Amino acid sequence: MGDLAKIFKAYDIRGVVPDELDEETAEAVGAAFVRVTSATAIVTAHDMRASSGPLSAAFARGATTQGADVIEAGLGSTDMLYYASGSLDLPGAMFTASHNPARYNGIKLCRAGAAPVGRDSGLTEIRRLVEAGTLAPIPGAGGSLTGRDLLADYAAHLRRLVDLSGIRPLKVVVDAGNGMGGHTVPAVLGDAKLPALPLDIVPLYFELDGTFPNHEANPIEPANLRDLQAAVVEHQADIGIAFDGDADRCWIIDERGTSVAPSTITALVAVRELAKHPGAAVIHNLITSRYVPEIIESHGGTPIRTRVGHSFIKEKMAETGAVFGGEHSAHYYFTDFWRADTGMLAAMHVLAALGGQPRRLSDLLAEYSRYVASGEINSEVADQDAATAAVRAAFDGRPGVTIDELDGLTVGHANWWFNLRPSNTEPLLRLNAEAVDEQTMAKVRDEVLALVRKEV
Repeated sequence: MGDLAKIFKAYDIRGVVPDELDEETAEAVGAAFVRVTSATAIVTAHDMRASSGPLSAAFARGATTQGADVIEAGLGSTDMLYYASGSLDLPGAMFTASHNPARYNGIKLCRAGAAPVGRDSGLTEIRRLVEAGTLAPIPGAGGSLTGRDLLADYAAHLRRLVDLSGIRPLKVVVDAGNGMGGHTVPAVLGDAKLPALPLDIVPLYFELDGTFPNHEANPIEPANLRDLQAAVVEHQADIGIAFDGDADRCWIIDERGTSVAPSTITALVAVRELAKHPGAAVIHNLITSRYVPEIIESHGGTPIRTRVGHSFIKEKMAETGAVFGGEHSAHYYFTDFWRADTGMLAAMHVLAALGGQPRRLSDLLAEYSRYVASGEINSEVADQDAATAAVRAAFDGRPGVTIDELDGLTVGHANWWFNLRPSNTEPLLRLNAEAVDEQTMAKVRDEVLALVRKEV
């Protein structure tokens, strides 16, 4: 049995294979998942890592011992699994470690309709059942295994949500990072069975390879975008798109080879969704840029601020009826996609916005960028609470300063703000700062880091 204390995270199960996560553990999780959801049938999918297929099969064995039928979708992206869960109205399990290195793997779980399963919505109970080790097979209740290819249905569904048929011709460089984008991009944007799109796709690293021979499939790290940025310039492309390993996130590069902040994409897609749903609510987490709620309001929408994390976003979307949600980490959530995150649908919205008008991407997006951001800066600290308290004490009471603790510590001012938030899994504090200009941002950033790292 794997190391349960290490692998059960806030939102999923994840660890090194086989030392922390093995097939025995996956089988036990499959049995516990059926017990917790009371499912009579579930659907599974897995990414391209060598361990993903065997882990998925073990999970299915566990599920069938509890009487559940298992529909095995095989290779797929995480958002394809969400499509399967939503369209079939079944609980689902995706086997992936997303952007993590090759030695890792994991399980993302959802209830029917792609509703999230996290620490407070079933994951703790699943862990308790696995630890107890009492999930014996139910006599005479063995479930069935059925393979079902859902890729074409998933592609057709996305094409119905965003119509790209009428856009101007675009040259698009796509970096799949040897991850699942190499499987889904051709199906969604280039399938001969679907109407042809005016897109010239230049593929980078579409070969499925869970060892990630070219670079890690983690676009939030600037080093992993360099090949894409160079290719966009070399091919004189209109846009570059990078996907993470399980393709539930996308990152955008403009025609100059410049990285586009996910907050900018959140604002752009929000405007498109508000055009379809006037006056609707739009979710943004507390680390997105200050211009995101400003733009939502200026287009008649209602911005709603949440904690970081997909379970909080999805719960708030369900509670408020929000049409869209965006995070600083390039996760984008759509009410017409069961409130689930999908990198492919976000990328299609950007392509539609770009191709529906004549300007270059950098010109189109210029109106959405108003402030200077630090990006996320991690500091390793022995005592997260003490370091956060020191920062709070330093800023509390200053003229014009506001403080809230929705998620970590957020300190705001008319000209700047920052958020200092502890990692769920590591002894780290994560700093994000933003200001009206580079000098102000640097001053705030450096003061907070000095306090956190005890350099003063």
